[in-house]
Amino acid sequence: MIVQSLSARNFRSYERAQVELGERVTVVTGDNGAGKTNLLEALFFGCVGRSCRTRIDAQAVRFDQPVARVEVEGYESSDRHSIAVALDRKEGKTYFADGARVESLEPFEWRPPTAVFMPDRLELIKGAPGVRRGHLDQLIAALWPARRANRRSYAEALAQRNALLSRGSGGDQLDVWDRELARHGRALIADRQEGVAAIEQRFAAIGLELGLEPAPTLRYRTIADVDPEDEDAYVTALADRRESDRQRGFTTFGPHRDELVIKHQAREVRTYGSQGQQRISLLALLLAECEAIAEVTDRGPLILLDDVMSELDATRRHLLVERVAGIGQVLITTTEIEHVPSEAPIDAVLAVADGQVAPAT
Repeated sequence: MIVQSLSARNFRSYERAQVELGERVTVVTGDNGAGKTNLLEALFFGCVGRSCRTRIDAQAVRFDQPVARVEVEGYESSDRHSIAVALDRKEGKTYFADGARVESLEPFEWRPPTAVFMPDRLELIKGAPGVRRGHLDQLIAALWPARRANRRSYAEALAQRNALLSRGSGGDQLDVWDRELARHGRALIADRQEGVAAIEQRFAAIGLELGLEPAPTLRYRTIADVDPEDEDAYVTALADRRESDRQRGFTTFGPHRDELVIKHQAREVRTYGSQGQQRISLLALLLAECEAIAEVTDRGPLILLDDVMSELDATRRHLLVERVAGIGQVLITTTEIEHVPSEAPIDAVLAVADGQVAPAT
């Protein structure tokens, strides 16, 4: 879906905002603190149904207001679509797709795959392994929507086994759930391995292009060190740990403890990378994912880049814009329009000031 318009009410610093977006590259300019990031967050919120900056959605509601609403409209092929998300501080979120109230936005595959780069998202590089696992699972869902069920089924089986362990239940019940956990765990590991395989070479190439020399590496490290084709071996591994798992009250073996490892010069960027290396690693990861999604699904993603130009030299700004403009629809925020290469296919420029956004003059 190409997003043509965004409407936001009482979202962050915006009392009301109504903007028209370009189909290729839209540039959003304004001083620091003017609200450029809030605009990108509103667009992400409307397309995905959650914030890209906080786990507490209510924080996105404008101060002293009870309700916020974001709506995006656009088209997929010859069909027009709309998505709206209403956020009530007390009641939570309500979703609408093409004007009808729905329980979730997840089933609507015409929504644009959406990637966002902003400093707040460095947690994806620096944070706990669970953050990266969850992100990898989101990539898999974007690449192969039918595989969402594998992650859900594994989580349900894991919850059942953990409940039995915490109650000290007998072996017969655990035997059943060990088999279920092994079946879904093997499927989830295979999905994640395939997901990483789809982006690892792109990630290395983009990271090198943007200044990480030698090229960074990306791999999936699994704790389940058994033959992924051998379900019995997985079941045996769970059984071998059953007593220690009982003592702890949870399952210690499986893909819920795996890691997505990003390295540069053989050292983990999470721990040893500089701020600049971490930012480029994040950008390379997101762009690699966007390229893979575009190739596998034949759908261009929506790419939101917040204040990325200021940290790149002129050559790398050119390389970045050239790459992203060839993937999908792009929004770029900047304090200086001159930071965006003049040869970029810009078809809309928006100016943000004093809580207002309008076409630049």
